[in-house]
Amino acid sequence: MRMTRTIPYLLGAAVAATFPLFTGAYLQQVAVSTLIYLTLAVSWDMLLRSGQLGFGTAGFFGLGSYAAVLLVLNVNAHPFLSIAFGGLVAGAVALLVGLAVLRLRGMYFAITTLALASIFAVVLRNFPRLTGGPEGKMLPTCIYAGDTTKIYWLVLAVAVLTIVISEVFERTRIHLALTSIRNDERVAKSSGVNVFRYLVFVFAVTSAIQGIAGGTYAHVFGFVSPEGSFSANFLLLPLAMALLGGIHSTWGPVVGGLVLGALSEYLKLQIPYGHLLVYGAIIVVVTLFLPQGVSRMFKTWVRRSSVTRGVQ
Repeated sequence: MRMTRTIPYLLGAAVAATFPLFTGAYLQQVAVSTLIYLTLAVSWDMLLRSGQLGFGTAGFFGLGSYAAVLLVLNVNAHPFLSIAFGGLVAGAVALLVGLAVLRLRGMYFAITTLALASIFAVVLRNFPRLTGGPEGKMLPTCIYAGDTTKIYWLVLAVAVLTIVISEVFERTRIHLALTSIRNDERVAKSSGVNVFRYLVFVFAVTSAIQGIAGGTYAHVFGFVSPEGSFSANFLLLPLAMALLGGIHSTWGPVVGGLVLGALSEYLKLQIPYGHLLVYGAIIVVVTLFLPQGVSRMFKTWVRRSSVTRGVQ
């Protein structure tokens, strides 16, 4: 039984690892974008498991992008080191922000985190000597000199790392703590859970992941700018991916990420200035008519089919 459950994961891992061997540069580039958004979707869901609806994804993604690029341009750091530095900066800022705002709950916390992307972008615009101002900064070259195969494996490694961290969250007492906080904070506190400490910890970890994704993205495309690095794309699309696939799990956002990753590329080609509206529509429709997401709906269908066959 366990082997049967493991086979789909092994097949998925094999396809992901060998994807560049049977595809061209264009599909590899689409896969790179998909994996970055998928990483953001999983990290967003990790915070949501605590019951906190955070909208700071684009803010910490852009912050990590700038931190990585500026470290390379100013001290000529290795790309890998700068990507890690982007995650460290995003996590440290999230820690400070979390200590200040994680006393808030519900929509108050959501609105506060939503403003972070705009705040970070405004700050960076006003230091043109360091950040390039509204025009941003450009790297001398993209990582791996633009080799899409190596770039794909780099981004895949970041996505796999995020999935592993998410699974650790799911399989340790962190999961129990976050679930209890989401269900009822008072009960969690009475059970000995340090609610504020767990929330700050999860907020910092997920923001660091988003910063790493941002640093990777900056090295893949070779530039940063306030408008591009803090784009609403990096909030709406990951959010839509998580909701479509199914929240409060690791594999829900992964499934939603793979589905919407391909769809987003098509939408950008067909309606380059209106695709955000489609993401918004997906969020509304899924929330109203498919709150459990595609992955859980599929699991429910499989269980019912098994029960029906057993009865027959």
